[in-house]
Amino acid sequence: MATGFLKRAAQRVPSSPAFKLALVRAHASEAQAQQVEPKARAAPTLKTFQIYRWNPENPSKPELRDYEINLRECGPMVLDALIKIKNEIDPSLTFRRSCREGICGSCAMNIDGCNGLACLTKIPSGKTATAITPLPHMFVIKDLVVDMTNFYNQYRSIEPWLKRKNPPPVPGKEILQSKKEREKLDGMYECILCACCSTSCPSYWWNPKSYLGPAALLHANRWISDSRDEYTKERLEAINDEFKLYRCHTILNCARACPKGLNPGKQISHIKSLQPKA
Repeated sequence: MATGFLKRAAQRVPSSPAFKLALVRAHASEAQAQQVEPKARAAPTLKTFQIYRWNPENPSKPELRDYEINLRECGPMVLDALIKIKNEIDPSLTFRRSCREGICGSCAMNIDGCNGLACLTKIPSGKTATAITPLPHMFVIKDLVVDMTNFYNQYRSIEPWLKRKNPPPVPGKEILQSKKEREKLDGMYECILCACCSTSCPSYWWNPKSYLGPAALLHANRWISDSRDEYTKERLEAINDEFKLYRCHTILNCARACPKGLNPGKQISHIKSLQPKA
């Protein structure tokens, strides 16, 4: 653009030595740019992703399929790579995603052996292939999409809503808490129900129908600890069970897997401490 402007100016204005020098420099910078650009394009950073593939409409054995992309043309997160693969290489690739901000929990999956959110997990550096599989020990619907029905049913079973026996102190107004009472909910209300913690727990793998799992028990403790709730005793009794609660052996895989930095094992231990001693 700058070179064209100088050429038009040269046709209208008598050329001086200084103007000729500027014109030569403009031509030189444009030629240099044309020489440098191919060199940058000729050095892609290639990365291979091994992605779990299974289609119920073609029920053959699941497989890990390789996809190679140029990281220079991709965002920094694993979800960026998955979107690029789906948009440019294989539109049949299926996975969940929504917010891309670590809020919805939709893109939970296993990345190189660790549960996490694809939108918050950076693409690992190095030439080693990155393996992406569904959340472990869950029924697979297709590719990276797992069936969350049992997980949500367990969450619903702890009745995750405020339960009162008495009307609010001031009719039609909210029920107030002190700052200290509110602080007791920190480390629990932030859970986004991505299931990274529950699907990293061996006890949940072995007893998925009877053990409530880290996520559901964390939310149970959230309502047990809420000063506004009046069903604390009933909530404790409902989960005081050999399998619902006491399958937790506090190995803390859940805390290591949580993308929000929460510690479900700590909350489960708190529930156990509140249960009546035998």
